[in-house]
Amino acid sequence: MNGVAATARATAERLGLLPADAPVLAMVSGGADSVAFLRLLAAGDVGPTGPVTVLHVNHLLRGARSDADAAFVAGLCDRLGVPCRIERADVAAYATENGLNLEDAGRRIRYRLAEEALDVACEAAGVSPLRGRIATAHTRDDRVETFLMRAITGAGAAGLASIPYERGRIVRPLLDCERGDLRAYLDALGQPWREDASNEDTTRLRALIRHEILPVVEQVNPAFRETLSRSLDLLADDDALLSRMAGDFARDFADIRLDDEVAFDRHWMRTLDRTMARRVVRHAVFSAYPNATRLDASHVEALVDGLSDDDFARDLPYGLRAWCEYGRLVVSHAVQEPREVAPSLLPIPGIADLGRAGRIIAEEVGSHSVTGTSHSVVIDAGHLTQLVVDAPRTGDRMRPLGMNGTRKLSDLLIDQKVPRRRRPSTPVVRDGEGIVWLAGVRMSDEYRVNEHTARAVRLTWEGPNDTTTDDDESA
Repeated sequence: MNGVAATARATAERLGLLPADAPVLAMVSGGADSVAFLRLLAAGDVGPTGPVTVLHVNHLLRGARSDADAAFVAGLCDRLGVPCRIERADVAAYATENGLNLEDAGRRIRYRLAEEALDVACEAAGVSPLRGRIATAHTRDDRVETFLMRAITGAGAAGLASIPYERGRIVRPLLDCERGDLRAYLDALGQPWREDASNEDTTRLRALIRHEILPVVEQVNPAFRETLSRSLDLLADDDALLSRMAGDFARDFADIRLDDEVAFDRHWMRTLDRTMARRVVRHAVFSAYPNATRLDASHVEALVDGLSDDDFARDLPYGLRAWCEYGRLVVSHAVQEPREVAPSLLPIPGIADLGRAGRIIAEEVGSHSVTGTSHSVVIDAGHLTQLVVDAPRTGDRMRPLGMNGTRKLSDLLIDQKVPRRRRPSTPVVRDGEGIVWLAGVRMSDEYRVNEHTARAVRLTWEGPNDTTTDDDESA
């Protein structure tokens, strides 16, 4: 086995990058690195895998040259007997539409198409999509260049750790291989490859680093690539540990709802060291908004500062906005006018569908089943006429459970610290003109179950952002 094959196989086996039965989708551009990787995979030199498929994405950026790259990859795959999928994507248009640079736009499109193609390959192989792997041909040289790019433009520890060996279903078995060794391997095979002229354009930062900065650095330390790679491994290990810790804190100190909202508990977040607070903020926000790639270090710093500022409010990229309310720092899409709960009948038993406000469920229960929470109460239904669910109205009053006098619903909502933007979408259950329950807050004392109750009904609010607790007093 030649040197690059042995190195790639050792990396894959050491880190378990390519499970034996895992379908592999290899991303092949036609450049030397990806062509060498394809040859290694096709020969089985990286280790036993499941079926291998190639994906080539034509970015439509270089006219006939882009088409020729696609034709080259298709022809090579045909000779090697490897299934090949060619996709065309207008990267320039996508970059313009989404305010991205060409490199970022191309990367997003490639990986989105790769995820879709891998799902198809896994289904065809009859294995779980989680077993599949997207394999790229990034080398040690790419890792070193990426580190230098991020060091020059600015990055945190995660960014400086550079390209990881794996992330999700993406694996990089060539990350310990040198670019020069891969080209020597291809030369020995008599295998041509395609050259992208932009790789020589030193107005681009990566090309500048590759052709002008690295040669100077290696005059000082000829083993720079190897020694830096060891340092990056240590940095990546440290970063992975801190990231796991940040994930644990985020689960405890933040309420994360995918593509909806992140709400940080300001008290608990302020108990963290600022370094960890930054990581927790970044982890939580990216967990909720995976595509918010333009959120940079300055935005994260502002959010951490906002944890100590009652009046904090700030616009963020990706159409997000952050503000403080009732002991929380919220990151959400730019605030829109709240939608009131549309009036709905609530049959017994039955369900009132409230759209974005969730639903109210009514079910008959025994009169002894009186335990309740803020989101589930049991009422005396002996004298009910017809239950209706709608929104709070100006001037609404009720006698809360356990109290003698009446109170405005608006005051109850404030006492319960329901954010102003959510109050119009807080359901009110009514029996004619009487208020039975302000969902999530209090039920009326007039409908409490007692020793004379002949018919009891449990009302449960399943909201889209249900925060049910075991606080019986709220019932």
